Amino acid sequence: TQKEGLEMVNIVPNPYHGASSYETNQLDNKVKIINLPRVCTISIYSINGSLIHQFSKDAETTELEWNLTNMYGIPIASGLYVIHVDAPGIGEKVLKWFGTMRPLDLNTF
Repeated sequence: TQKEGLEMVNIVPNPYHGASSYETNQLDNKVKIINLPRVCTISIYSINGSLIHQFSKDAETTELEWNLTNMYGIPIASGLYVIHVDAPGIGEKVLKWFGTMRPLDLNTF
């Protein structure tokens, strides 16, 4: 049943068009990776294979929020990303995610 549960892992919203219902203000960028197993490693790669961000999860929650930044806190560019979920003893899942980032409007401050 755990292997069947791994098939339900997904990222929402997909595609991301500059906003999601998870965001709380104009500066907030957020998507969720849902239906995750208790213990797993989530690696996010750009389409050319560069590691963008990596998360280690060991908690009862079944979701992980990603603020659309790389490992150094810099916002990512619009484009296609590959998400690899590795659950030890269960298996692996690969997701594709497309995001269109909105330009930052500094006139709203």
